[in-house]
Amino acid sequence: MPLNIPGILVPFHLLKNPRLVIPHVIVKDIRQIDFLALRNAGYRGAVFDKDNCLTIPYKDTLVPELEDAWRECREAFGEGNVIIVSNSAGTKFDAGGIQAESVSHHLSVPVLRHDTLKPGYSCIASTRAYFSSLRVPILGDELIVVGDRIFTDVVMANRMRSGFTSSSSYAPGRVRIGGPLAIWTNGVWQKESMMMRWTERRLLDIVRKWTRHGEASSVGTDIFVREPPSTQPRKTGSALTKLLDMMR
Repeated sequence: MPLNIPGILVPFHLLKNPRLVIPHVIVKDIRQIDFLALRNAGYRGAVFDKDNCLTIPYKDTLVPELEDAWRECREAFGEGNVIIVSNSAGTKFDAGGIQAESVSHHLSVPVLRHDTLKPGYSCIASTRAYFSSLRVPILGDELIVVGDRIFTDVVMANRMRSGFTSSSSYAPGRVRIGGPLAIWTNGVWQKESMMMRWTERRLLDIVRKWTRHGEASSVGTDIFVREPPSTQPRKTGSALTKLLDMMR
């Protein structure tokens, strides 16, 4: 993974605006996200991270457990309205865009080409430009940004909404938060950068403690969250039970 200068500089930006690290929604993984509820609330586009959000790090294929949720997401938002913004695939370090093509093929959505890593402002500009270029343009406050890293994905979402005033009026029931919805997936499919993740979590705890309106529940975003998927092991039962099941 290349050195991420924009990410390294995030703690200095927090001195001015510590709320940049606060997500609006926290889930274990995307199976807990109610994409249809988000679409009905007026959100029309989605930005996803790749590694440890949709795929195993350094792999291009979807985590098998996420297949149903990923299909639901693409059906809810529509073709072209869901993109991958990664700090590996699609960057200037992705020689010839080979990984971007592979990820796009396996996940069935476009991968944004960008030169500056998240959460850099140039990457944000490229993301906005993509959604503005669509046949039916999508505004910044109509986006969700989903990822597993606070210093990149959550900060990127909050930087995109900084100082933004909503101009959308067709969804009166929508939860208004001033811009893209930052959704943090705090589960890890494969351990990676665990010290940095620990640092991000501790910093988030501190910011929440010392800011007055840090809790995501303050804007009622719990309506977009489902119960965590069951992780209970299947009961094997006795040999007789297995035989009876086979005969049914």
